[in-house]
Amino acid sequence: MKKLFISAGLVACSLIAVAQESATCYQKYTKVFEVRGADAVEDGTYDDVIITIRKGRFADCFLGKVTVKNGEILKNSIQLSYVDNSYENLVRSYKSDEPVTIIEGISKTLLTDDEELINVMFVSVIKPKKKALKRAPEPSFDL
Repeated sequence: MKKLFISAGLVACSLIAVAQESATCYQKYTKVFEVRGADAVEDGTYDDVIITIRKGRFADCFLGKVTVKNGEILKNSIQLSYVDNSYENLVRSYKSDEPVTIIEGISKTLLTDDEELINVMFVSVIKPKKKALKRAPEPSFDL
């Protein structure tokens, strides 16, 4: 019986480890934004954004470029970057014509007619990592 509990515990620990390793790039980036927060995104063109495209359990993240005007992303300005540093427009048809607002450095999710979910993440506005407290060393006095 004792071996059964130990085996079950090891299996549970390994499943938790696998689940953590299988986090998507989208989940990893959003975690950073949640923990650190982000500054406001000013109007302008950003060539250092992350564009996430998700469908079902699949997620992929690409480098890209977008233009922000009046605090909103211009849909026709979303571009994906190639390894030769050229750009190409991300051409999709969207289910909604609502403006693409930005909250805490991440755009509102765009839903395409093909059921893809697209977000733009402004990594340049992520707040710096907070300072950690310096811990005291363990005592090593001779008693």
